[in-house]
Amino acid sequence: MDSLKIYTQSDIDEEISIREGEEKLGQHVQTYRLREESNDAAISLKELRHSSAKFVLFGIPEDIGVRANYGIAGTKTAWKASLKTLLNTQSNSFLSGVEILVLGHFEIAEPTDQSLASFRNKVSEMDELVYPVIKEIIAAGKIPIVIGGGHNNAFPLIYGSYLANGQQKINVVNIDAHTDLRNPLEGRHSGNGFSTAISNGYLNQYRIFGLHQNYVNKAISNQIEVNQNINVLYFEDMLQSDKTIVQQWTNFTKDLSEPCGLEIDLDSISSVLSSAATPSGIALNDIRKVLISGSKVFSYLHICEGATKLADGREDLTIGKTIAYLVTDFIKALQPRIYPQP
Repeated sequence: MDSLKIYTQSDIDEEISIREGEEKLGQHVQTYRLREESNDAAISLKELRHSSAKFVLFGIPEDIGVRANYGIAGTKTAWKASLKTLLNTQSNSFLSGVEILVLGHFEIAEPTDQSLASFRNKVSEMDELVYPVIKEIIAAGKIPIVIGGGHNNAFPLIYGSYLANGQQKINVVNIDAHTDLRNPLEGRHSGNGFSTAISNGYLNQYRIFGLHQNYVNKAISNQIEVNQNINVLYFEDMLQSDKTIVQQWTNFTKDLSEPCGLEIDLDSISSVLSSAATPSGIALNDIRKVLISGSKVFSYLHICEGATKLADGREDLTIGKTIAYLVTDFIKALQPRIYPQP
């Protein structure tokens, strides 16, 4: 049965490598204390509002949405590697760990029927599982940090944010080589999370930063042309610009109002293993510059499509560190705005 596994401190302790004279983030992060009467079938997260942590981290380790989009399996492997790396990051004056509550991860059962239709039905079921959790986290005044998994999970994140903000459409900026605007009528998969959100009336402004021209088909090109709420900065135009990556990012996002979500598809970063890995993309250090320079208080962060190992045998043992850098940069950039100094 699909469920949200809530972590205890012992779950966290299993991932930490203790070293004398050092303190790790995992020794200071918070966990969610379930009431005794709670169970996996009926978990309420209302107690989150009593936690001092501002960021709530959880994983969606699945690749069903990717396979439902004719992609290569493996994105379910990123969560565990990134969590372990993050928990073993040094706790220091830059980031102590108390700012983070590690909630847990979704346990998703593999469909017995391995057909495309079955995968797409399963993605719809996952949508129903994920969006209520996002809704409760944001309603508690927290910022979810979600590590996937496929980009199909953007839809329940947007929907949950929409509900938590009083059914107010949200804005989203997506760092991605692809639009994920395929036809929602195909059935749910990793390639139509944003088009599904648009068609349901949950997404207002949709910005795509670093879109590759080589992956824009005619139908998607027409969508971008006719929908004034979809704006794109093509990667090819970025390559020709004399502006820095931070200047381009700032110009592209400065008029986006809150609530606003941030999506990072790891296939936008060059030489990072993902379901659609690319040799040509934005450098990891440039993505870090964007995050560190951030001035918006985003409603959520979603990092997706990465993998330690894909079904075709390709491996990247550094993916956990890549994601951990992105998570810590995101938190550090927002801290001054969330915890203002006297």
